[in-house]
Amino acid sequence: MHRVTGNIGCAGILVEDTFCGPMDRLPAGGELLPLAGMPVHVGGCAANVGLGLIKQGHRVGLSGCLGEDASADTILALLGQAGADVAQVVKTPGHPTSKTVILLVKNEDRRYLHVFGANQAFTSARLPAAWLDTLDVLYVGGLFALPGLDLAGLADALAHCRAAGIATVLDVVVPPTGPRLEQFASLLPHVDYFLPNTDEARVFTGLDDPVQQARALQKAGARTVVVTLGADGAVALRGDQGWRCGAYADDGIDPSGAGDAFAAGLIHAHLQKWDLPRALHYASAIGQSATRALGTTAGIFTADEADHFVSRHHLPVTEIKITAQ
Repeated sequence: MHRVTGNIGCAGILVEDTFCGPMDRLPAGGELLPLAGMPVHVGGCAANVGLGLIKQGHRVGLSGCLGEDASADTILALLGQAGADVAQVVKTPGHPTSKTVILLVKNEDRRYLHVFGANQAFTSARLPAAWLDTLDVLYVGGLFALPGLDLAGLADALAHCRAAGIATVLDVVVPPTGPRLEQFASLLPHVDYFLPNTDEARVFTGLDDPVQQARALQKAGARTVVVTLGADGAVALRGDQGWRCGAYADDGIDPSGAGDAFAAGLIHAHLQKWDLPRALHYASAIGQSATRALGTTAGIFTADEADHFVSRHHLPVTEIKITAQ
């Protein structure tokens, strides 16, 4: 099967993830609890989406900020081994590399210890025009969890991409208290794909229904809005068409990378010029595959594996009637 490959830039959050467990219980105070291992992976939405796209056969460059420490060297080594271009990843003085320690206790929800670190140093200066002009797609992940990223500078970068025919994909990490849509609506006319989950879209719009959420975000200017619904699938609107897809059964090991893998699948589908129903089917398969292994990217399908899976596993994708408002 012929596939279109592209140059994708993935910008935003980079994290060193350390997994502790699985264990039967947490240690008591003063107790030493031996583990079989504490594997270290690269995480953060920019890395997760980028590594997922590399598995789909694409060329990926990362843009982000790390500290001047051993964790930064680990992340750079792991990204390099995977085949990512890290020329736009910089070490920043004054901040440690962002880290998350994930505590895995059997039959319990995960516990997280997190250092935000150098991600707070990420600014729109990490999106230079000379780099953008080498891309087919720009993905920016972690908006609203990157306090140094000014919206005006980001809008300029997105507008530059749109003027140059470079597709733009914007993903978010949103605190429960905001922001509201009007605070960032100036970005959306420059965005080809906007990818909030339904909880984030509720914060933006004040609406509960995911179709209404997507409609409000689309009216603000985003060309395609995909609102993910976890185990209930996703809703997508483009123009006057809308689609709702289901989700594959979640019987995997680790769901933490599923959303970013879904985004990688959508970007792959965009480059193949597939219609939205086919794109949703493929992206859902890529998202499900991320749950097969510990960590956010280890289990992600290759493009061949995804095509094989999709051909054998039906996923309901139904058209939504969009009413004029």
